Amino acid sequence: MNNKELRQRFNPDGSVLRRQQMRMLEILLEVDGICKRHDIPYWLSSGTLIGAMRHDGFIPWDDDLDIEMLRSDYLRLMEVLPKELPNWLALQNSDTDPNYFYFYAKVRDRRSRMLEQNGYDRLWKEQGIYIDIFPMEQHPIWLHKLTEKTVGHMYKIWRTSTDDVKAIKQVRRIFNFNNRILFPCLRALLSPFTVHSSLLTSGMGIPFHNPRYLDEIFPLTTHKFEDGDFPVPGNADAHLRHIFGNYMRLPDLSRLHPHVEQLEFND
Repeated sequence: MNNKELRQRFNPDGSVLRRQQMRMLEILLEVDGICKRHDIPYWLSSGTLIGAMRHDGFIPWDDDLDIEMLRSDYLRLMEVLPKELPNWLALQNSDTDPNYFYFYAKVRDRRSRMLEQNGYDRLWKEQGIYIDIFPMEQHPIWLHKLTEKTVGHMYKIWRTSTDDVKAIKQVRRIFNFNNRILFPCLRALLSPFTVHSSLLTSGMGIPFHNPRYLDEIFPLTTHKFEDGDFPVPGNADAHLRHIFGNYMRLPDLSRLHPHVEQLEFND
């Protein structure tokens, strides 16, 4: 199927999914503008990057949007976003939302309400359409897998709990130990050995560990995504093939798994 046929099947103009995609694009444009003003590099990633390279926009059935940046730039962005986001957007991280327990941030649309299939967002303060912002770190894959194990119990507690008040306390205790004690200690111990590494992967505690390589990402370039041009890895083809193999081949279209359970637009 060509892009036109895929659009007609999955996200025709006016469909709920297409409206969600356009709202995510609005959020990306705001974040892109802030990053440009503060000289904060970022790039489209994961399925969003596949969409750019294969479809010049969203994968027709995709219902999320991901960007990545180096952790040092991520920390800078977390400082400026609360000051510069328009009122219809909200930064969501562990500092702005007391029940949010991911080690990466979201920027949320306050003009919508969305609940996902996994149920993790059921008690979060912000529940609008969002984009994900992932910090990337230079550390070995084995270490990243170790940090995943230290937070894995949080997800199990939240997924299986029948007492949300108790679950919140347990999850926050694990999150704080990792965020304030274990992960800073690991970074301090390993920084002399990883500063010159070309290997990059998700920040500690984020449950994704596919390797990236700095020389495939930098220098960044731009690529068409919907009606604009946005930053992408300099060698996006090699970058995506390392992670996904033949990303240009369509998946089995009968076995797609959306994130969204419910979605309402309030404007």
